[in-house]
Amino acid sequence: MTRILPGVIAMATIVVASNILVQFLLLDGLLTWGAFTYPFAFLVTDLMNRIYGPSAARRVVFVGFITGVICSLIGSQIMLQGDGYEYAAVALRIAVGSGTAFLIAQLIDIAVFNRLRAGTWWRAPLASTIIGSALDTAIFFTIAFSASITFFPEAANNEISWAWDSVPLLLFGSDAPLWVSLAIADWLVKLAIALVALVPFRVLSARLISMPS
Repeated sequence: MTRILPGVIAMATIVVASNILVQFLLLDGLLTWGAFTYPFAFLVTDLMNRIYGPSAARRVVFVGFITGVICSLIGSQIMLQGDGYEYAAVALRIAVGSGTAFLIAQLIDIAVFNRLRAGTWWRAPLASTIIGSALDTAIFFTIAFSASITFFPEAANNEISWAWDSVPLLLFGSDAPLWVSLAIADWLVKLAIALVALVPFRVLSARLISMPS
């Protein structure tokens, strides 16, 4: 466990920071600052996979998952005031969607990376991150906000009903549910960071692999 401790700390830090920064909005609410920190969780997973293998990477992911669950539990107990009513800082559907998306997407990322690890250095981290982050976005926004998900209680749906408002897609296109614009904007950020993260992946993986064990 000691050898992957830096990865564990990095993953936990990213998850906690993202849970805090998601409260701060950008571009009329299309994005949050958390959208720019969360994708680096894939970088941590890929580094752990490259250096220590898929088993170690999965342990780091499970730590991140538990950290996220704890953050959601804490957030669900924090009550905020707005528009004349009280609501939890973390809605039930958002908490379930976040945990589910994180765990599935990260485990798929590990599987894809491991399948491609013998190829060109950039192929495994880029492909695994793009596939994993696409799954993360699709799973999270569908569970958290889609009106097609009907198994949550009415109170949980009421907490996120604002996401069903019809607005111009990405602020300038044809009308669509707000959550669709949020999902697309989130995916575009993840895609950009997947490309940017290739630089620290290359540098850190080479440095860490060359270090004595």
